[in-house]
Amino acid sequence: MKAHDGMYIDGAWRPAAGPDVIEVVNPADEQVIATVPAGTVEDVDAAVRAARAALPSWAATPPAERAARLAALRDVLVARQDEIAETVTAELGSPPKLSQAVHAGVPIAVTGSYAELAATYAFEEKTGNSTVLHEPVGVVGAITPWNYPLHQIVAKTAPALAAGCTVVVKPAEDTPLVARLFAQAVHEAGIPAGVFNLVTGLGPVAGQALAEHPGVDLLSFTGSTAVGRRIGAIATGMVKKVALELGGKSANVILPGADLARAVNVGVANVMSNSGQTCSAWTRMLVHHDSYDEAVELAAAAAAKYGDRIGPLVNAAQRERVRGYIEKGVAEGARLVAGGPDSPHEKGYHVSPTVFADVTPEMTIAQEEIFGPVLSILRYADEEDALRIANGTVYGLAGAVWAGDEAEAVAFARRMETGQVDINGGRFNPLAPFGGYKQSGVGRELGAHGLTEYLQTKSLQF
Repeated sequence: MKAHDGMYIDGAWRPAAGPDVIEVVNPADEQVIATVPAGTVEDVDAAVRAARAALPSWAATPPAERAARLAALRDVLVARQDEIAETVTAELGSPPKLSQAVHAGVPIAVTGSYAELAATYAFEEKTGNSTVLHEPVGVVGAITPWNYPLHQIVAKTAPALAAGCTVVVKPAEDTPLVARLFAQAVHEAGIPAGVFNLVTGLGPVAGQALAEHPGVDLLSFTGSTAVGRRIGAIATGMVKKVALELGGKSANVILPGADLARAVNVGVANVMSNSGQTCSAWTRMLVHHDSYDEAVELAAAAAAKYGDRIGPLVNAAQRERVRGYIEKGVAEGARLVAGGPDSPHEKGYHVSPTVFADVTPEMTIAQEEIFGPVLSILRYADEEDALRIANGTVYGLAGAVWAGDEAEAVAFARRMETGQVDINGGRFNPLAPFGGYKQSGVGRELGAHGLTEYLQTKSLQF
C-alpha cells in the first residue's frame, strides 16, 4: 500500500490541513492499495485562493499560448498513457483493454481537441456596431465522478483552461489516484501555478466546501441527479453559473426492418461496457412485438459472453445497490433471462451480466438508473408506442435508433427527448456536444459547446 501525501495547490504538492486519509480499494480483490489525504475546508479555501490569484494572468494569456500549454498537456498524457491505464484498472477495476482505449485514450483526444479549439475559437466577433467579447467566467469548481475518472476531469478542465479560467478539482474519493497523475501531468506541461488545483476528499466535506465557496464562479458537477439537485440549489442561491451532467435511462430503439442481430449485440455491448457504470448506457432496449422473442434470445446469448470480460463494480455499496435493483426486477414480475444478483467471482465487487425480458414501462428497473450491467428489454406495438416509452422517464441523456432506412431512424431520433442519439451504431465523436434533457442535466460538455460553458459575454458598442 502506498501513502500519497499532499494536495496540488498553486503549482506544488502541499501538506494537507488535516490528518485524515481516504483508503483506495482495488474493487477486483477488495485490497487497500493506497491512501490519499481527506481534504478539509481549509484545503479547499487554499486551492480557491490560489486559483483566484492566478486568474488575471491566465485569462490575459493569448489563446494561442493557452493552446500550446494544452497541446503540451496532451503530449504528457500520451507519454503516460500506460501508467494512466494501469492506475484506472487498479482503482476502478476496469479491464486493461478498456482502460487503455477509453479511460486513457479518450482524455488524450479531448485534450487535443481543446488545444485546437483554443487556437481557432472566435473569442471576439462583430455584430452591427458592437464587438462581442467571449471572456472566461472565472474560477471553476469541478466535482467529478468515479466511473470515468480521468475523462470527466479532462472534459471540465480542458475547456476551462482553453477559455482562460482557472480550476479547482475535487475528484471522487473512490478514484483519486488518476487525478493525482493528471495533476503531475499539468505540472510537467508547464501550466502556470494556480491555474489547476487538486483537492482530494469526501463529498460532504471537500465537495460541499468547494460548492459553497464564494470565490468559485462556476460549478461543474457530474454525478447522480439527487446530488446534482443539491449542487444546483447551492449555485442558484449564490447566483453562480452551473453545469450539471447527471443520470440517464437511455432507450435503444430497434425499429422494424433494422439489422436485429447487430442492433441487439451492439446494444448489449453498450450496456456491459465499464460494467454498466455509464450514465449514457442504453439500458432500455425497445423491440417491436414481432421481433421481441428473437431479440430476447439474442440478448441473453450475447450477455452470457461477458461473464469474464467485464470488471467489478467500484465498491461494495454499488454492488449491493445493483443487486437490489435486480431483486426488485424479479419481484415486480420481470423475467430474468441472463445473470442475476449472485456474483460470478469469490472476490471483488462483481455482478453477473444481467438481462430482463417482459419489462413494462412502469417497472422500477425501467424507470430508475441502476448503474450496473443490467439490461431491460421492453416490447412496443408501433412507432408511436415506442416513442411514448422512449420518452417516458425523467431522464434524457442519450439513446440509439436502428432502422433499415437511415432517414426513418433520423426522423424518429428527432422526436426523442434526449441530448444525444446514435443512428445505426454511430461512432463516438469527441467534438459533439454531450449533455441531457430533463433531469439528465444542464449545459453541455465536449467540443465548442463545451467551451462556451466556461465563457461569459460582453458587448462593446461603437
